[in-house]
Amino acid sequence: MLESNRIEYKRELNKDFEKSVVSFLNYAGGGDIYIGINNDGTAFGVSEIDDVQLQIINRIRDNIRPDTLGLIDINVEKKDDKNIIRVIVSGGTQLPYYIKDKGRSEKGCFIRIGNSSQSMTEQMIEDLFVKRKIITLNTMVSPNQKLTFRQLQIYYQGMNIDINEKFFENLGLLKSDGEYNYTAFLFADINGVSIKIATYAGKDKTDLIETREYGYQCLLTATKNILDRLDSENRTYAKVTSTTRIERERINSIALREAVVNAIVHNDYALGFPLIEIFANRIEVTSCGGLVPGLTIENLFKCRSMPRNRELMRVFKDMNYVEQIGSGMSKILKVYKPSIFDINSSFTTVTFPFEDKPINSKEIASEKNRQKMLNVLSIINEKPEVTTSEIAEILNENHTTTRRRLIVYQEMGLISREGSRKTGKWVINRVVTEQDDDEQ
Repeated sequence: MLESNRIEYKRELNKDFEKSVVSFLNYAGGGDIYIGINNDGTAFGVSEIDDVQLQIINRIRDNIRPDTLGLIDINVEKKDDKNIIRVIVSGGTQLPYYIKDKGRSEKGCFIRIGNSSQSMTEQMIEDLFVKRKIITLNTMVSPNQKLTFRQLQIYYQGMNIDINEKFFENLGLLKSDGEYNYTAFLFADINGVSIKIATYAGKDKTDLIETREYGYQCLLTATKNILDRLDSENRTYAKVTSTTRIERERINSIALREAVVNAIVHNDYALGFPLIEIFANRIEVTSCGGLVPGLTIENLFKCRSMPRNRELMRVFKDMNYVEQIGSGMSKILKVYKPSIFDINSSFTTVTFPFEDKPINSKEIASEKNRQKMLNVLSIINEKPEVTTSEIAEILNENHTTTRRRLIVYQEMGLISREGSRKTGKWVINRVVTEQDDDEQ
């Protein structure tokens, strides 16, 4: 039996394996790949049969998109008394399939022509993508039907939103036949969804420090944990004195938060899960799937949005993670240029460069003034009848400077004086805000 449009032989598991799998996935009816057979059809054999099977499983799972679950089977067979591996590939429905690192492009998409795997043209890729069956979170069945939603219900109770017998139906967690869909799976207490945060020592991926997974739980909880982690990663400190530190964000926190929430809400979960990568000079937020069909890049940057996952948008909006359609993009573009976006047919990546500028003298002065302001309010709070001289002594400054300081604070509306200079007392009118730094 020679190689054909349905059969391919490989002496060993080589670098072109994924290319062959993709070509059969994109070919009507699929085909078989035999590992351990020479090109002429004679048996070579596979020595480490279990190890090679595991490699095949991992490479298909990690390197090919969309998900091939249910489309591939792996069998061990005998030929001339030697072990060989037969990989049975069915033709897929979510065309075109592609090699993850190459994306949905001519370098990543292949199809079987004769007895070889050939690159697909751009037009072939577009035609297959347009014709493929549209799958939404609402129509995808949950891989687990024994789901619980305690976390989700607690979130809704915390927002004083009524939970009734229509709760699951109203949130779009059920398919038309009553089964839980993939939206339900994402919001379940336990699921198989994992969003990774990878941290690297340098500016590229050569030195990975750690990878943390946030998931396997309600998507709202995972999102909260991710945002908390990034909030701590996004802060840098410059020491001014032994008691004072100036805190500064390396990335605009509002824009970063919106990019992360957008990545989670608009991700194409049929292709994979979002990924966040922290480098020495930037943070990259990547989601699966390019633009939603019908949405152009021009309209995207005009903050006109078409939600990919309407059910997710509904729940995240209920929890105040999103305000309205397009608002997230508006907040990002208010601070950053569109060039931070890299959008193709397979992925959307937003790159936020760190802004580690040196702390200047104005910021230092502002922080010192804020600290003085807080000290004065603390003194007054403990002893409202405190005198100007007593405040000056505690602050270790002369009486005139303190008197001027108190006058400024009164003009700012922070404090006021009740009664006479000798028998009266100070009253705190409000708390200190960031705007107060510029008014001193």
